Amino acid sequence: MTGTLVLAGTPIGDVQDAPPRLAAELAEADVVAAEDTRRLKRLAQALGVTPRGRVVSYFEGNESARTPELVQELLGGARVLLVTDAGMPSVSDPGYRLVAAAVAEDVRVTAVPGPSAVLTALALSGLPVDRFCFEGFLPRKAGERLSRLKEIAEERRTLVFFESPHRIEDTLAAMAEVFGAGRRAAVCRELTKTYEEVRRGGLGELTAWAAEGVRGEITVVVEGAPEKKPEEIDAAELVRRVRAREEAGERRKEAIAAVAAEAGLPKREVFDAVVAAKHAG
Repeated sequence: MTGTLVLAGTPIGDVQDAPPRLAAELAEADVVAAEDTRRLKRLAQALGVTPRGRVVSYFEGNESARTPELVQELLGGARVLLVTDAGMPSVSDPGYRLVAAAVAEDVRVTAVPGPSAVLTALALSGLPVDRFCFEGFLPRKAGERLSRLKEIAEERRTLVFFESPHRIEDTLAAMAEVFGAGRRAAVCRELTKTYEEVRRGGLGELTAWAAEGVRGEITVVVEGAPEKKPEEIDAAELVRRVRAREEAGERRKEAIAAVAAEAGLPKREVFDAVVAAKHAG
């Protein structure tokens, strides 16, 4: 029989938030793969448990090399527990490669649900939570960061990002440039820790605040793009735009579709305007 891979959530701040099953899994696992073995040791001490199995490091630098080793342990029947420094494995943390490799070998994968900075920040933000998407960390280079933000500028769902303290001002400034300074957002830092803070406001306002310096682990929640309202364009202008496209070589059907999309109107409304102008002429 093959073993089981267990993904366990760990506290994002307050150790008392550790799921009760975590201590039991630490005590029972044959292998514990930890992003930082020193932090794992401190966590285990706080929980009053001593890992029974072998403890190995599993972080970004050795993830590719160590994955095959852990898969072999799983194929040999071991129960492998994967933990990261904070939150759930695989979510902007090591874990995806191991999960994918385990699934490919038909190894059972389960989880010990635990704290999540993404969901905690989303809930505290005061922004819509019915639909959201997680973007993780934006690119470090300014040009690549702007390009990524432009790709999602029209995203209607609430956006959640991770960011580091020394880049937060530049990131908020880039967001204000692309999304608009008035777009609502929340900067959540040190969640569940002693100096937890949630700063809410427009992106321009938050950029000015971040210029004073921000510390700690940061999650940024940004309001989705507002729904576009149809342009107030009269029938004569719609007809003019369609004719301009036709004169440029487009077929009428394509011209009507393009003008309707630009104006945020149903194609039928533009079509009716063109037909009415033809009959009037």
